[in-house]
Amino acid sequence: MTASQHQPVLLAEVLQWLAPQAGQTLVDGTLGGGGHTRALAERIAPAGQIVALDRDLDAIERAQAAIAGLPVRLAHGNFCDLPEILQQLGITAVDGILLDLGLSSDQLADAERGFSFAADGPLDLRFDTSTGEPAWRMIDRLSAEHLADLIYQYGEERYSRRIARAIVERRRDDPIRTAGELAELVRRVIPRTRPPQRIDPATRTFQALRIAVNDELKSLEIALRRLPECLKPGGRLAVISFHSLEDRRVKEAFRDDPRYGPLMRKPIVPSEEESARNPRSRSAKLRVAERKSPDDTNPKR
Repeated sequence: MTASQHQPVLLAEVLQWLAPQAGQTLVDGTLGGGGHTRALAERIAPAGQIVALDRDLDAIERAQAAIAGLPVRLAHGNFCDLPEILQQLGITAVDGILLDLGLSSDQLADAERGFSFAADGPLDLRFDTSTGEPAWRMIDRLSAEHLADLIYQYGEERYSRRIARAIVERRRDDPIRTAGELAELVRRVIPRTRPPQRIDPATRTFQALRIAVNDELKSLEIALRRLPECLKPGGRLAVISFHSLEDRRVKEAFRDDPRYGPLMRKPIVPSEEESARNPRSRSAKLRVAERKSPDDTNPKR
């Protein structure tokens, strides 16, 4: 397996706001290419430890080289199950948690997973290929109405009904099986604009199917409810989101859950320099909140 191509997003900002200290225990809930994990581990070593999770077994295997020699404990799992994972590891609470919700460059480069519509691989879109339903099977069984609702809700695609009808008409004789086939269909049915769109017309549809296949928003909502109980008082949760559906949920949880104390009014975004160096970072938003002590979350009697 080749080394990771992924560049960690907002790395300096993550280090600034999580402020890792020697001897601490931290969690990277989305290991990915291991860039954030490595940087955090270097700062808490040798007495501290990082618990790094990922749903993608390939990511865990690929990251081994990046974290070699560092105090990192790897686990295959979903960050919404962190309380159970920490319990299995004998850890009661941690000093900080990072969630980077973006798709990694390594996943985009894997032609066999269908994340990139530039390659004509199988339309799978699962982070964990050992469980769940691939995207090609999902679009084979859903009604046009259900498909349209899904593409609109998770992709914010205004032409969702047109795309859904085209998928259903196509599958009667020639079901879609690859990322390239779906991308070509979407590009054909969406009206062309002048000037051309900055993003590929298929982007929103692929985003929607990926979110649905992996239950991404449900996992995030569950995690935002459960993660405060994994943090020590004063511990911090940092979340990097990449689209409004994610960021809205993080913002609302930090605002409405009395266990969180948000540390910023507006999210941190990449600098112009980082956006130029790593175009995939352009839509990233970082929000950070601190775990309040139990006394601070109870109303005065």
